[in-house]
Amino acid sequence: MLISTSRKPSQKTRKFCKNLSHTLNYNYTNRGKSSIHDLLVKCKQLDENGLILVYEIKGNPSKITFLDNIGNEEFNIQISAEINNTRLNIKPSELKIKSEYPKLNPLIKLLNLPETKDAKENYLHFRLPKETENEYLAVINFYNKYGDLLDLKINIKKISE
Repeated sequence: MLISTSRKPSQKTRKFCKNLSHTLNYNYTNRGKSSIHDLLVKCKQLDENGLILVYEIKGNPSKITFLDNIGNEEFNIQISAEINNTRLNIKPSELKIKSEYPKLNPLIKLLNLPETKDAKENYLHFRLPKETENEYLAVINFYNKYGDLLDLKINIKKISE
């Protein structure tokens, strides 16, 4: 998949997209003045099977939309993101998903990653929020190849299929 942003993204949104592209081993492109059609053409040129668009509100990532390679919206989540400033140390080729929140399971297919029940390292964890995170439906945590919880975190506010 190809990852891009809304037009004129903030530095925080660009950093989030770059971290996401590194984690998932997807291509990232700065959108600039490109239309969604232009991005879909670039997807075909890069032989990608879809497009991930990250939108923002007030300079912060606020929505992730997944489009297929002809522009149909497949999945959409409203988010708030916490972005780290350290090296991720994730091996994209060995990345897995541990899901404890079934409403996010369509992401497993979209991201084309294997699901596991007992991951200890190098995985995304789709989980229910803790008491301190009760304003969210779910949380996606990232764990590196050493099994360390990363500062990169996606808080899910709303899911639209």
